[in-house]
Amino acid sequence: MSAMKDLLEGIARALVDHPEDVAVKEVEGEQTTVLELRVRTEDLGKVIGRQGRTARAIRTLLAAAGMKVQKRFVLEILE
Repeated sequence: MSAMKDLLEGIARALVDHPEDVAVKEVEGEQTTVLELRVRTEDLGKVIGRQGRTARAIRTLLAAAGMKVQKRFVLEILE
């Protein structure tokens, strides 16, 4: 399990009401890695936040952490 996957999972589990239903799937590319985040439908709003602010903040963290390993990370939030 990668550090980015752990980071995203930890953040998501801290935000939602049902942390046991948080699932992160990593889809590796050459330069870009897509992190697919799945949460319960009722927890979707907590992960996305008002006007997408929380999701934007998580994406910013992933981008900053990705700079260290010289890789780009894309967050996809799935239902």
